[in-house]
Amino acid sequence: MIQFDDILKGAESAVAPKAAEAAASDSIQNIGKDLKMLEGMSADEIINRLINSLLEFAAHLAIAVLVFYAGRFLIRKIYRLVSSIFIRRKLDQSLATFILSVINIALYFILVITVIGILGLETSSFLALFASAGVAVGLALSGTLQNFAGGVLILLLKPYKIGDYIEAQGYAGTVKEIQIFSTIINTADNKQIIIPNGGLSTSSVNNYSKEAYRRVDWTVSIAYGDDYDTAKKGIIDILLSDPRVVRQYIEDDENAPDESLMEQDLENSDSDAATAKELEQTEGKEQSRSWLNRFKGKNGKIKVPVPKPIDEYHKETLALLPKISRAPFVGLGNLNTSSVDLTVRAWTRSENYWGVFYTMNERFYKELPPLGINFPFPQLDVHLNPGQQA
Repeated sequence: MIQFDDILKGAESAVAPKAAEAAASDSIQNIGKDLKMLEGMSADEIINRLINSLLEFAAHLAIAVLVFYAGRFLIRKIYRLVSSIFIRRKLDQSLATFILSVINIALYFILVITVIGILGLETSSFLALFASAGVAVGLALSGTLQNFAGGVLILLLKPYKIGDYIEAQGYAGTVKEIQIFSTIINTADNKQIIIPNGGLSTSSVNNYSKEAYRRVDWTVSIAYGDDYDTAKKGIIDILLSDPRVVRQYIEDDENAPDESLMEQDLENSDSDAATAKELEQTEGKEQSRSWLNRFKGKNGKIKVPVPKPIDEYHKETLALLPKISRAPFVGLGNLNTSSVDLTVRAWTRSENYWGVFYTMNERFYKELPPLGINFPFPQLDVHLNPGQQA
């Protein structure tokens, strides 16, 4: 059977010589025509023709130089404009850098092709050369291009961000950097792992930092004969005595961050952007003042209702949903051969997960035995018959 790689190699070997032969034949034909024209011309005509050609080329060269510098000035203006827009929109830094690089390269490529066309050179051959080079590079770097596409998807969809604790491709750690071709994470023991973006964009990623709250699970084993109700009440009291544990509803959690304070801190940290936004709003008010006066009543108030922001509609919609109880839970999970296993669950903020987990383990061990709760361990009872001789 004919392999796909063989077909591609044959196509490349067939296209490249044909393009070279066509370019060579065109240049030979043009030289032949010029020689035939020069045979029937005098020396003065040849000199005049040469001078006219030089003047025409100098004019084209001057125009090309002007277009190049004007285009470069315009590209820089566009680059700064797009960069300022990204800063105002608070776009992710990695994504903004990537988009700006792509825009810069594309605009300079268009500028170079335009300058070449002004000089009178054939741009079709250059475009064909770039196209063939792009195909060859794409075939050689197929895996790298897959990672590149995965990096673009990650930067656009944002399944995780810098600082999140994720688990993917058999590794778990905190995201340190999101690059175009790979993502760098640091493990708990501070090992740096570089994961290609191609696999991250096509496989499952467990993001432990995406949600604000997480559930902590324990298995507490008590001995047969211990009072189950006493153990359950003691565990619930221990959990509720920790202020990091959610009492009933996440929406009513006292440890939840105040959104107004978060917005105020964000405004204070980004004062330049707030000032620019205020100036834009002032200019917009001055331009629309005459238009708004048409909708004012006798009391000077605008009669047209102002639409609510999307965030407020989202909050109102969530408020209509029934609340889910996240109170601490204790249940009889399993009857083992040597112990009664209790399933214990509690909710806390994601950043408090491990602190609550280890603190409760310590408190269960210290505070349950005084309540008459014993922690069993594997035992073997051996009974000897007194009348039997060894």
